[in-house]
Amino acid sequence: MILQGMGGPWRTRLAAAAAVVVMVGAGLGVRALAHGSVATYAGDALYTVLVLALVVCLAPRTRPAVAAGVALAFSWAVEALQLTDVPAELSRHSAVARLVLGSTFNAPDLVWYAVGAALGWCVHGSLVRRSGGTAAPAAARS
Repeated sequence: MILQGMGGPWRTRLAAAAAVVVMVGAGLGVRALAHGSVATYAGDALYTVLVLALVVCLAPRTRPAVAAGVALAFSWAVEALQLTDVPAELSRHSAVARLVLGSTFNAPDLVWYAVGAALGWCVHGSLVRRSGGTAAPAAARS
């Protein structure tokens, strides 16, 4: 098997990349199948889990709490940016910008981003514990 010799960070990156694909699919599926607040708030939580997975892809040894914190801060920053006209203007010209940046500020979204960060933290933490702690920096494992 190709991945047999791959350990630690590469295995973590691969799992995170798979999570990215699953989160994008789940987010698009929620938008297509659900309506109203269910679609909105599930999408918010999935968005933050997606950002967490991207953080782990880029930095596979990031501790779960740090990855969740970065994902939550990013999600909140994007939501705060919606208090300006920038995301709405970009969203008018690009479907991708609309999916990534949204268009209008909605305070309850902040709570659902936190829910997504907490769920992602729990899942990432349990996977790190199962794998023997590969998310800890090398110096901390020595």
